[in-house]
Amino acid sequence: MKIQNILITGLAVFALSGCKSLYGKYERPTVNTHGLVRDTLSTVDTLAVNDTTSFGTMPWKSVFTDPQLQQHIQTALANNFDLLNAALNVNMAEQQLKAAKLSFLPSFAFSGQGTIASWDGSKTATTYQLPLSASWNVDLFGNLLSQKRSAQVALLSTKDYQTVVKINVISAVANIYYTLLMLDRQLELVNDMQGLTLDTWNTMKSLKDLGRGIRSTGVQSAEANYYAVEAKKTDIIRQIRETENALSLLMGQPAQSIARGKLEDQSLSAKFSTGVGIQLLNNRPDVHAAEMHLAQCFYGIETARSRFYPSLTISPSGMFTNNSGMGIINPGKILLTAVGSLVQPIFQQGKIVAGLKVAEAQYQQAYNSWQNTVLKAGNEVSNALVLYHSSDQKSNIEAKQAKVLQQSVDDTRLLLNQSNASYLEVITAQQALLNVQLSKVVDDFNKVQAVVNLYQALGGGAQ
Repeated sequence: MKIQNILITGLAVFALSGCKSLYGKYERPTVNTHGLVRDTLSTVDTLAVNDTTSFGTMPWKSVFTDPQLQQHIQTALANNFDLLNAALNVNMAEQQLKAAKLSFLPSFAFSGQGTIASWDGSKTATTYQLPLSASWNVDLFGNLLSQKRSAQVALLSTKDYQTVVKINVISAVANIYYTLLMLDRQLELVNDMQGLTLDTWNTMKSLKDLGRGIRSTGVQSAEANYYAVEAKKTDIIRQIRETENALSLLMGQPAQSIARGKLEDQSLSAKFSTGVGIQLLNNRPDVHAAEMHLAQCFYGIETARSRFYPSLTISPSGMFTNNSGMGIINPGKILLTAVGSLVQPIFQQGKIVAGLKVAEAQYQQAYNSWQNTVLKAGNEVSNALVLYHSSDQKSNIEAKQAKVLQQSVDDTRLLLNQSNASYLEVITAQQALLNVQLSKVVDDFNKVQAVVNLYQALGGGAQ
């Protein structure tokens, strides 16, 4: 009897000692956020961030102020199929959470039976049973609780994914829209240069006919230069059409022409308060989703631990029957029963132990993925900032270069008419000017794209 008491006491102490870990809630572990963003001017230092207001908290309408772009974003948010599917994923996660909450309640089942029997031509006997049974799994050691909490964080993770898709859609629409503006501006420059090269070609033909020192090879070079610009124009027109098709698809519409403004009329923020660190963790939905997956794995460990403990199931049932074989005499009577079962795992072929080890390994994997997502977020912020500043510097340099080359084109054309410049000088100056002008447009676009990238990297602003 003493040995039995000792065993019972030991089991009780063991059960109580494990309850704290089984019923514990997820708490954020330490994650490295030091030096997430590099300084845009230094090659070694990290950006010191003390601001409390983040550029990433601005609503997308405050970032992208072009009215036509805003309309395109609204259309994409309403029609984009990836975003529609993300909303359906949230709905499915909500249903799974509802099921997890209802698992605390007993389940009921009704399985009525009726029998008509006649033995050797005797009078027909009719019996019936109308049972109603229930089953209730008593959550003594947190198995159902951990599953419910896991479903809760799964729902949060799914909502984070929906937010990620929404941010990606907004950013993609903005990037494609600004790409169209860039191509439009390049097309304007090419059209201007096409007219200039045609004029140069005609001038050289006239000078050759007048015997002013221009040979047929010079006229041919001018003609070839004109065709090269014309070919570039054809290529840009193709890119515009393909870009319009891509934006139409993103908005869930058939391919069509896209209404838009001009690149030079765009007004985007040039001063950025990044607010990195713990604020970045709160703003980035993918970082939060990675942490919610970590929380799921935490509750997966608790569920795995709960399987070491006994499970208690209570199964009451009630039956309305006239079956005399059960001790019931007509008319029908009610029979009530209740069964309780306590199951304690003893030997499960190592499956429970393996399940716990797998859950712990999955938690460590989730932690590593979370830390990597945080570092990736800081990397994307750094890249967006350096892209903006480097593109801004290049654009300023190219503006000076274009001014010089424009003067060179004017001077060489004037000297050509005076027979003081060769046709190669004129063609070379025109080619150099067009290349610099197109390059400057690309860098102006890169500045705009950097703002879009930073908006996305900092979590997409207020939703």
